[in-house]
Amino acid sequence: MNMTDASLFDYREFTSDCDGPRLLITAGIHGDEYLPMLAVKELIDRFDTDAELRSSLRGSLTLIPIANQAAFERGNRCGADNIDLARVFPGTPNGNPTEQLACALSDQIRRADFFVDLHTGGTELCVFPMAGYTLHSDQSILEQQRQLAVAFGLPFVWGTSAELQGRSLSLARDCGVPAIYVEYLGAHRELAEAISGAAQSRTPDHPLVAGCLNVMRHLGILPEIAEPLPAACDVVEDERPGAGHMQAGPSAPATGFLVPAVELGQSIAKGDLLAEIVTATDRTKHQVLSQQSGRVLVIRDYPRINQGEAVAVVAESVKAE
Repeated sequence: MNMTDASLFDYREFTSDCDGPRLLITAGIHGDEYLPMLAVKELIDRFDTDAELRSSLRGSLTLIPIANQAAFERGNRCGADNIDLARVFPGTPNGNPTEQLACALSDQIRRADFFVDLHTGGTELCVFPMAGYTLHSDQSILEQQRQLAVAFGLPFVWGTSAELQGRSLSLARDCGVPAIYVEYLGAHRELAEAISGAAQSRTPDHPLVAGCLNVMRHLGILPEIAEPLPAACDVVEDERPGAGHMQAGPSAPATGFLVPAVELGQSIAKGDLLAEIVTATDRTKHQVLSQQSGRVLVIRDYPRINQGEAVAVVAESVKAE
């Protein structure tokens, strides 16, 4: 594999002699999000072994399967410095290891024409399959991002505040690069799919592999093929400050055992029960109620929860125009 100038992560680049856009796809910004890594590895394997696929390419495709190798080796969201890579973009070449990594990845984003950043909920959160984007002030970029998110083909599309800082999409926003992020399950559901070999070559493709290929076809990097279009998705846009923060939601009032009362993706009304927290010592039950009406987009899918940790995230039911 090629290496960045800073030699901080591996990547593969496939380039055509024919004109076309440069698409960057990253996985492994967090070291405990494995399905995206497997999906990008599958894409690399396909382009490596399929001469016909390579010959059909227009423009260039850059694939980064594990952006945060240090975090991956720890099996953790963060590397040894315990700094979240997804909070320090654009980084700095003279900073701590995570800031240096963000700086190297930022160079890749700046060189891209389009950018897709793949995620899951990690070891404790589970996210309803979705594609998201920032509500960019440039209407041309905003519309391109909407189209990319819908083209990916997952059931939910979420446009949220462009004010969040330090993200990979924050850097893309500032560089004028149309970009989306993808969230796909997490916790034990991610583990089950990974063990089953879901991202390996098989029919039908895993949704993350299929989604990346859908984006390539949408951009003209790959030719259109005769196959069913992605199913219609639910599009919600929420421009309020803080919208789109996957760890922001009603928090646990105590440390204990989490007993969810909702299913991922279900509709819920304000005031409905999201979960109960049962303390380990005296079996006291604490109810956590939804603060919004909408769809349950994220749930904590882990037996233990600490006081102050988010229980769930609900996307408000505000349709995009």
